[in-house]
Amino acid sequence: MTIAKRLYALILSVVLGLAALAGFGIYQMERVYTAASYATVNTVPSLLTLNDAFVPFAQMRTAVWQHMASKDAAGRAKLEAGIREARAAVGKALDQYEKEDVTDEQDRALLAADRAVLLRYDEVRDKVLALSKAGELDAARDLLVQNQPIIKELVDALAAHHRYNANLAAKGAADGAAAAASARWIAIALSLAVTALVASMGLLLARRIAASLADAIGVARTIADGDLSVQVRATSNDEVGQLMQAMADMSASLVRIVAEVRSGTDSISTASGEIASGNLDLSARTEQQAGSLEETASAMEELTATVRQNADNARQAQQMAISASDKAQRGGQVMGDVIRTMEAIDSASNKIADIIGVIDGIAFQTNILALNAAVEAARAGEQGRGFAVVATEVRNLAHRSAAAAKEIKVLISDSVEQVGQGGKLVQQAGAAMTEVVDTVRSVTDIVSEISAASVEQSTGIEEINRAITQMDEVTQQNAALVEEAAAASQSLQEQAARLAGVVGAFKLAQGQAGAAPRAPAAPRPAQHRATLKLVATRPAGQARKAAPAAADSGDWDVF
Repeated sequence: MTIAKRLYALILSVVLGLAALAGFGIYQMERVYTAASYATVNTVPSLLTLNDAFVPFAQMRTAVWQHMASKDAAGRAKLEAGIREARAAVGKALDQYEKEDVTDEQDRALLAADRAVLLRYDEVRDKVLALSKAGELDAARDLLVQNQPIIKELVDALAAHHRYNANLAAKGAADGAAAAASARWIAIALSLAVTALVASMGLLLARRIAASLADAIGVARTIADGDLSVQVRATSNDEVGQLMQAMADMSASLVRIVAEVRSGTDSISTASGEIASGNLDLSARTEQQAGSLEETASAMEELTATVRQNADNARQAQQMAISASDKAQRGGQVMGDVIRTMEAIDSASNKIADIIGVIDGIAFQTNILALNAAVEAARAGEQGRGFAVVATEVRNLAHRSAAAAKEIKVLISDSVEQVGQGGKLVQQAGAAMTEVVDTVRSVTDIVSEISAASVEQSTGIEEINRAITQMDEVTQQNAALVEEAAAASQSLQEQAARLAGVVGAFKLAQGQAGAAPRAPAAPRPAQHRATLKLVATRPAGQARKAAPAAADSGDWDVF
């Protein structure tokens, strides 16, 4: 059983013991409460109800004697009413007792005896009141004295009933006290039993855990001291047993690791020597490469200056071509304005010709009207002579206007013809100017392309120059790193020797030394090792090539 299950069992036993103790306590508390509440719920109300019956009975007895002593009829009537009320109160109290307070059959029998004696007393009381009312006081007194045993019997019955309920209350109190005492002793016994059970189980569990942990601590200290030959065995399936098994696995892993480290220290020492030799060779070749890169960088600077000057010349040519294109475009716009102006002049000339035609028509109509006016004036004779003169003058004026309009029409026709010829010439000049603008624009585009290509060439050459400069810097850094790597290789040899000494501190059992140390690899030529290092330092995006079996110095020239 695991430690967790044992702890669970211990906790469960505690919980069950406490639950049993709590359950018993609750049960005993219910018993005590029942016994204590019996007096409150049953006995006390019964005693109060009997008292409610006894008090009116005593009042009724007193009223009977007062009735016999009274001389006043009104006073007797009042006493009789009081006697009836008292009798009703007694009956009501007994009815309430029967309805609410009867405990058992004995209680019911006592109640029946009370009522039987009360009925007998009622007969004697009624006879005494009748004799007292009739004035026969001596007879009434003698009758009352003779029936005193009945009164005493009723008083005794009520007293016995009262004592019965008082005994029930005392019995309930005694039962409550007994239940409390019993609960106290049983609770003490259960507490002691639970405590003893939990203490015994806890001590056994603690001793078992302490012993197992002591074994585990001893094994851990042995391993910490470097003794890996200790045999670790798990003797149980609990958590401590699992811990021991884990320590056994850890010891086996440490044995395997120490054996592998021992076998690898010699290989590390040999490899570090080879690395140091290769780094020295790589350092010399890297310095040679740095010199070549410096010469290349100088040549690229001169080429960059030449390309930059060509780019400046192309830029100036582009600006001149753009200026010529702008001027040609402005000339084209002016020619367009001239064409539109000539077209407007042509349109105005046509309109003037139309107006001259209208004037000619008006002159012709005026001539006809003047002729008609002259005819009418001739018919009028002497009276129309002045009108005829006016008509003649108007006709002459119309002839002159028509002649002038014809001359103007001829001139306007000539002008329109000449304007049309000028417009055609202007249109031809505009078309030629448009061709010139298109040609200049094409030249400008070509020059712009040449300028852009020159700028791109300049930029590319500058980037190449920066790249070569960076390669030069990186090569110088590589040379420094190679020297550092050589120093690190020497330090690695020293660390390998120190590691071998540290691993030798572990003690292994026979047969646990692991595989024999591997023989160091045969030294390879320095150039071949350098080629391998070259491939390893190339960027990941470049294609990797397998190193040849016998490399020569040509690989370093490619680098």
